[in-house]
Amino acid sequence: MAYLLALDQGTSSSRSIIFNERGEIVALAQREITQIFPRSGWVEHDPMEIWHTQLETAREALSKAGLKASDIRAIGITNQRETTVVWNRRTGQPIYNAIVWQDRRSEPACVRLRDQGFEADILQRTGLRIDAYFSGTKLQWLLDNVAGARELAERGELAFGTVDSWLIWQLSADQRHLTDISNASRTMLFNVHDSRWDDSLLQVMNIPPSLLPEVLPSGADFGVAAADWLGGEIPICGVAGDQQSALFGQACFRSGMAKNTYGTGCFMLMHTGEKFNASNNGLVTTRAAQTGTQPEYAFEGSVFVAGAVVQWLRDGLKAFPSSSDIEALARSVPDSGGVMVVPAFTGLGAPYWQPDARGTITGLTRGSTIAHIARAALDSIAFQSAALLQAMSRDAEEAGGQALSELRVDGGACVNDLLMQFQANLLGIPVLRPAMIETTALGAAYLAGLTAGVYSDLSELFSLWKVERTFEPQYDPSRAQELMAHWEKAVRQASTA
Repeated sequence: MAYLLALDQGTSSSRSIIFNERGEIVALAQREITQIFPRSGWVEHDPMEIWHTQLETAREALSKAGLKASDIRAIGITNQRETTVVWNRRTGQPIYNAIVWQDRRSEPACVRLRDQGFEADILQRTGLRIDAYFSGTKLQWLLDNVAGARELAERGELAFGTVDSWLIWQLSADQRHLTDISNASRTMLFNVHDSRWDDSLLQVMNIPPSLLPEVLPSGADFGVAAADWLGGEIPICGVAGDQQSALFGQACFRSGMAKNTYGTGCFMLMHTGEKFNASNNGLVTTRAAQTGTQPEYAFEGSVFVAGAVVQWLRDGLKAFPSSSDIEALARSVPDSGGVMVVPAFTGLGAPYWQPDARGTITGLTRGSTIAHIARAALDSIAFQSAALLQAMSRDAEEAGGQALSELRVDGGACVNDLLMQFQANLLGIPVLRPAMIETTALGAAYLAGLTAGVYSDLSELFSLWKVERTFEPQYDPSRAQELMAHWEKAVRQASTA
């Protein structure tokens, strides 16, 4: 039996999962990481905590499985994307906390880029809209606001990376400064047509090229984890940003296949094949994980706050002690009673792109209870995802493809049956929950396994995907349209709050 170690470094935790060659979990270890909020709209992580928790979980997973480094064929890495780390090449120490993808501090820089007329050019070169979500303006902020950073960068003494690059640097004992194509495509600095860092965009944002990692396909030789870390050298053979990794783990290898991940945020990706298509409906175009030299693309829509609204109810409103309690509370009422929650805590992402929107609760009456608010909060995750799918279907049809016929789901919140049924009701298509919902980590393991020769080709991986439950839509289409109209009205109110 071949074993693969997936390092899954996410927004709220670091996890390590060991899979066998059938894609089954052998052992799992997890550590939460500290969320740092220095100011309103700012979100940071400690890069050293990211590294240490990731290493600890890898060691724990090996111990739980009773395996040694020599039993692991390869390591795959998947990571929270856009989160930005800059470190000193000589000391290996970060110059500042990691700026998390949710962070909005670089919005003024984005406003300047829009005002200078770069929106269309950046969209064409990168497939991305100008937004503080992406890494480019976060990196620019670090260079401009950390004392001495720009001078060090111009002397070639600093390294920039998303979390995958930071982990590869640490695992390889400061030997490899690398990223993969899927993570590079989320920086707003990478030309997705030419598969290279874009010199003109680096000039526009005043970023020295020496900061940037080398870009490899998602399945490639990323070096080895040094023997000191896990008791023996292990090759690193697969790297992908978490959402592209989940698309791969869901076996969405063909154009027209789509998945939605329900995590801290919500991320819907549809594979669009080997041709770049710009979105006309508020989505972005990104590079999918690729195992060879042929480019692969995907439409993507990102909901900034999905599962995080449940955490807010738990921690902010003290509505229940555990996130898992929300389903029972929400089921205690037949519906939300007209209450709408728009969780625009950090603005609204696709397809709205309204950074100034703020969270709102509308439709409250004297009869509204915390159960109605909990139901509305859960519903908000499905509403936001439905808006994404509608935009995605329009884009697909305009590009000559077909509208989606099913949606594959994963992520922690997809275990919530109430949410998944409501999602199918709104979408009007089946929602398929796989037997293995840890598809983000599984995608990284599959990428590593393909590169290391554990698997022969994609068809072998496709055959491993199994459905656990299918949620069929139960609403009349007019009912779904009516509910979506109420949602859009609530969004407009959040945008003017």
